[in-house]
Amino acid sequence: MRLFEILIPVTLGSYLLWPFLTGRANAYPFNFLPLLASGLVGAHLLFEGYRWQMIPLYLLTGILLLAALPTLFHPEMKDFNRISWGAAGLFGVFVLLAVSTALPALLPVPSIPAPGGTYPVGTRTFALSDSSRRELYSGQEEPRRFMIQVWYPADPGPNDQHAPWMPKATVFGRSISKYLGLPAFFLDHLALSESPAWQDAPPHVSSEGYPIILFSHGWSGFAAQNTGQALELASRGYVVVALQHTFGAVVTVFPDGEVVYNNPSALPDGMPEPGYTEAARKLVEQWSGDITLTLDYMEKKNRDPADPLFSSLDLTSVGVYGHSTGGGAAIQFCGTDPRCKAVLAMDPFMTPVSAEVQESGLSQPAFFMFSQRWADDVDSKNNRLFNPFYSNLAQATGVIAIEGTTHYDFSDLPMLSPITPQLGLKGPLNGERVTQIVDDYLISFFDSTLKDQPTDLLDGPSRYPEIIDLH
Repeated sequence: MRLFEILIPVTLGSYLLWPFLTGRANAYPFNFLPLLASGLVGAHLLFEGYRWQMIPLYLLTGILLLAALPTLFHPEMKDFNRISWGAAGLFGVFVLLAVSTALPALLPVPSIPAPGGTYPVGTRTFALSDSSRRELYSGQEEPRRFMIQVWYPADPGPNDQHAPWMPKATVFGRSISKYLGLPAFFLDHLALSESPAWQDAPPHVSSEGYPIILFSHGWSGFAAQNTGQALELASRGYVVVALQHTFGAVVTVFPDGEVVYNNPSALPDGMPEPGYTEAARKLVEQWSGDITLTLDYMEKKNRDPADPLFSSLDLTSVGVYGHSTGGGAAIQFCGTDPRCKAVLAMDPFMTPVSAEVQESGLSQPAFFMFSQRWADDVDSKNNRLFNPFYSNLAQATGVIAIEGTTHYDFSDLPMLSPITPQLGLKGPLNGERVTQIVDDYLISFFDSTLKDQPTDLLDGPSRYPEIIDLH
């Protein structure tokens, strides 16, 4: 909870508990506490912003203010009987206050932690269009279009503002709510969440150029779902580009206002084989093409003297990573484009990877992280495809699983709420611990492969007892 969201129930709770503690009712100046709480509500609305989870506290503040008005300027201090119907009623209101406070506490405005690197981080978004490829899932003859978000080392100025966690967050929040089977308004408060990145800040100039890392989200995911990881990497001297795969993402919002939702027919659940594999490979082939176009686009920006990113990229050091279906897309891209120098996949979905890439493996250094839930399903089709693929890798760096995790633990989504385990968005392992482990492996892998920096994390036994070495 944010500052004023905490101060409001603390002030009201003090007002309700004071008679029990002192044995006196309407005592000055505590009879002014509901008025103070009303002022705090006003400050909260002005500086923090309205959100529906606070409605019970708004109403309770108003009711207690009305009840206290007669005593504000004409207090009638009197003894308070702690064992009475009046005391029972007051205690009931306190219980109501506790319940009202639990709602915003269990659904807080997500807070993206500040990254631990030395660079401030800037971010920008771009819309890309590929006239050489047609859109497969719109039902219209039109070029492929998608969005990307870029994070980079920055030199923010005094007038630069922090970026939102995700652009058009209200649209995303409603789409994510629908995907989770929740009421549409349930995640509207995501629009209030800021990231530590600076919106459109000038890039930090580097004579050597920054390695570039491309990120591909999973089915029904979105570009900003791994913002915390992008911030950590960018703060350590990388340019990170996350793709928003139109019709595969939960929703895509273009700068012209067009909103494009996920198309379930692109990856039809329950389709019998071989149709499902064919559909999945068709999808990931398009996503791999998105990665190709994105890298081409970044190369053009690097050559353009008028572009803020001019000559700031080291395009000989390109890493790719992805989650789930995006992990499959990362593997597919790196199996077909030699510009990829290192690949990391989190719970990679192997069905969409072409038979050619699965059989030939990869020539680049490759590292894989699995959630415990996916790793424990040893006889799954995914594991039966992954194991022989891994044996074909030329530079296998490792495969690990993290105890106490599920599929979405590799993203920012567990930050949505303390009840995300109940929503199926994370496993029992503490979210901060999961983030620490994943970030450490992510940074260590790309530091060693793209920057040639030594690391002891990938060699020998892990320093994390939650790690299971799978190969």
